Amino acid sequence: MSVRTLFIGMDGATFTVLDDLTKSANGGEPVMPFMARIYAEGSRAKLRSTPNPLTPPAWVSLMTGRGPGYHGVYDFIRAEEQGDDVYFTLYDARDCRVETIWSIASRQGKSVCALNFPFTAPPPSELNGVIVPGFIPWRHLRRNSYPENIYERVKAIPEFDPQELAWDFEREKQSVDELSDEDRENWVRYHLPREKQWFKVAEHLMREDRPDLMAILFDGVDKLQHQAWPYVDPNLQHGELSGFHQRMRELSLSYYRQLDGFIENLVKEAGPNVQVFFASDHGFTGSTEVVRINAWLAEKGYVHFKELPEGEAGKRRDSTNFAFLDWSKTTAYCRTPSSNGITIRVARKPGETGIDPKDYDKVRTQLIRDLEDLKDPETGERIISEIHTREDVFPGSAMDDAPDLQLVLRDFGFVSVRNLQPVVQPRDYVIGTHHPDGVFLAWGPGIEAGKVLGRRHITDVTSTLLYSLGLPVPSDLEGKVPTAMFTEDYRAKHPLEIGEATRGSVKEERGETMDAEERQQLMDQLQMLGYME
Repeated sequence: MSVRTLFIGMDGATFTVLDDLTKSANGGEPVMPFMARIYAEGSRAKLRSTPNPLTPPAWVSLMTGRGPGYHGVYDFIRAEEQGDDVYFTLYDARDCRVETIWSIASRQGKSVCALNFPFTAPPPSELNGVIVPGFIPWRHLRRNSYPENIYERVKAIPEFDPQELAWDFEREKQSVDELSDEDRENWVRYHLPREKQWFKVAEHLMREDRPDLMAILFDGVDKLQHQAWPYVDPNLQHGELSGFHQRMRELSLSYYRQLDGFIENLVKEAGPNVQVFFASDHGFTGSTEVVRINAWLAEKGYVHFKELPEGEAGKRRDSTNFAFLDWSKTTAYCRTPSSNGITIRVARKPGETGIDPKDYDKVRTQLIRDLEDLKDPETGERIISEIHTREDVFPGSAMDDAPDLQLVLRDFGFVSVRNLQPVVQPRDYVIGTHHPDGVFLAWGPGIEAGKVLGRRHITDVTSTLLYSLGLPVPSDLEGKVPTAMFTEDYRAKHPLEIGEATRGSVKEERGETMDAEERQQLMDQLQMLGYME
C-alpha cells in the first residue's frame, strides 16, 4: 500500500526564489532539478496568506481551512490586559477553536502523519496516526508527540539527534537583527543538519506506517531567508559581488539543493500513485526601513510613555515592551512587531482605563486618518499602504481577539514598537520579511501538467488535501478546492462532495507544554527573529 496524499510545507517559500532555482544556469542543471520537474509536470498558483502573513495564523489556517476570525490564533503570543499590566502567554494547540485536518481525516478512517507543524502541541488525545510537533524545545518532544511510543521509534533511527530536530535555543540565538559575517554563515549552516533530521524521520515513518496522508514541514526556508535574503533574491544578484556575498549565496543554494533532494526522495518513497502538494504559509520579500509605530501613535496622542528612571532600572524597563507605557492615558497601541496591528483600549466598566465604548467608531475612524498621515516626506507616499478593520479581514466567532486595525507597510515589513526616533528610518541593509503571496503546487496522477492557476487562498489547502484523500469537504470550511488543478478525467471519476460541517476542536485539559524558563527562551527567540522586541 502506498501513501495516497503527500503534503510538503515549506515555510516562507516564494516563487521569487523558486522560479530562479528551477531554471538552468548557463546551460547547467538547475539548483532544484526535481522542483523544476514539478513545475513542468504539475500545476501551481500563488497562495494568498492570512491578512497578517505570519506563521501562527497562516499555518493554523492551512491546517483548518478556516481564517483567524474562526480559529482564533493571531500571533505567536496572546496578550491580556489587567489594569496597568499586560500579560503575555504563548499560543498553543489548545487555543485553536476549530477542527484541524488531522482530526477531520482521522475520524473518517484515514491515517495521518504530521511532522514539525507549529501549534500541534499538545497533541490531540484521539488521532489515527502520528504527530511530532514543531515549535517546541527538543526536551519536550517526547511528551508532546503522539502516540506515546512514537518518540522511542524515532529515537531508533540511525544518527537521530533530538537537539538538531527541534528548536535549540542556544544555537538559534545566532539569529539577531544584525549579525557578523561569520554569524550569518553559521546561521545558514545550522539549518542544513536540522532539515536532514526531519527528512529522516519522515522517510522512516512513511516507510513503516504508509499513512494515507503524510505531511511534513520544512521551516528552514523561512529562517534562512530572514538573514540571507540579499543572497537568494535573484533581483539582488547583479553588479560586482563581494567574496562574502558569493560565498553566502553558494552556501544558501546548498540548502535549497539539499531540500530538493529530500523532496525527491520523499516522493519516491511515497509510491507511484501519490498526489503531492506543496504550500507555504507566506512568501518573502525585502524590508528596507524601520517603522516605529508606537512612537508615531505617541506623536498623535494615543500612546503615552512614562519617564524612565536613570541607570540600570531605566534600561531594563526600556528593554521590555510595555513597562514604560502610561496606561492611564494610552488609548491605542501596537502590542508586538509580529502583530502589525493596533489595539484600541476600551473601558469595559466605569473606572477602567480606555475609551468609552460609545466613542469606539469615532476614535477608530480618526485613528485610521492619523495612520494614513504617516507619509514619506520626499515622495508623499503613505508608509502604511493598507489599513483594515477587524470586521473586514477577521470576520467570525473569534473576531474579538483580533487587533482592531490590521496594518500593511509599504515594504511588507514588521513594525517596531520601541519608543525611538525617527519614526521611519532606512535600514543599513535589506533584511528578509514576509510577503502575503506564498506558493501552492501539485503533482502526480490526476494533476494537470504545466498549468498556472490564478491566485488561491491559504484556506484552500485543507479542502484540496481532503479531496485528494477521497473525503468530502466539510460545508463550513472557507477554503475551496481548485478543481482546475485536476484533470478532467480525474474530476469525472472523483466528483467533489460537500459533507457535514466540522465538529469543532476538542479542548484538551493537559499540563503546560513548557515551563516558565523555556517559555521565556522562546520569547527571546521570537525577539531574535524580529517578531518581538
